[in-house]
Amino acid sequence: MLADSHCHLNYEGLVDDQPGVLARARARGVSAMLNIATREREWDAVIATAEREPDVWATVGIHPHEADQHPHVDTARLVERARHPRVVGIGESGLDYHYDHSDRARQRDSFRAHIAACRQSGLPLIVHTRDAEEDTAEILADEMGKGAYRGVIHCFTASGEFADKALALGLYISISGIVTFKNATALQAVAARLPIDRLLIETDAPFLAPVPHRGKPGEPAFVADTLAFLARLRGDDAATLAERTAANFHRLFDKTKG
Repeated sequence: MLADSHCHLNYEGLVDDQPGVLARARARGVSAMLNIATREREWDAVIATAEREPDVWATVGIHPHEADQHPHVDTARLVERARHPRVVGIGESGLDYHYDHSDRARQRDSFRAHIAACRQSGLPLIVHTRDAEEDTAEILADEMGKGAYRGVIHCFTASGEFADKALALGLYISISGIVTFKNATALQAVAARLPIDRLLIETDAPFLAPVPHRGKPGEPAFVADTLAFLARLRGDDAATLAERTAANFHRLFDKTKG
């Protein structure tokens, strides 16, 4: 029983063989996959996949790279689309100062609109942050002060200090295949100490394929390899860690429980 808390089944590299991708994931014990939206034009296709596949769910959201192109996607628009029974989260949204594909102020405005949509809909937030720890932590805390919301820091690569701030706000942390990379020693140190009741695992497929699949397009099936590495790193029993992280997924994304 494994849950891939973040994948992009409608991206190039997966969508052209979606039935095969899903079959390979199920063969390795993946029983839940969250198909993440990053642009408004993807929403219909992402939701359609979730409608068709009983173990796939969807999100609606705007990636920070796309914030400049989506000034019209406000809280109300997100909440409206989030009413769909297969939409279980809002995002991914957040801040990305590494590439600066969108204006930073526009990214921050979009991020806050997504958080407001989480409060209104009751659905959890999927947070993307890269080279923007300080602003991300400040917005998360400031918005929590306006009213509680739930969420997860996806594809965690930030500092231990940021992890502690996120955990203090009640957020979950999701570990991707990056943790298996040889140069990921700082991330490994953080992942080893994360509380098991706040831990999720993801692939971010088709990106970030873990060892031993480096150089290949990522697939949800590979979440099993990340879990195996993480279990060894933490000294956890792999079956127990799989069960606990899957339970965490369904607790956070509680709309998946019907």
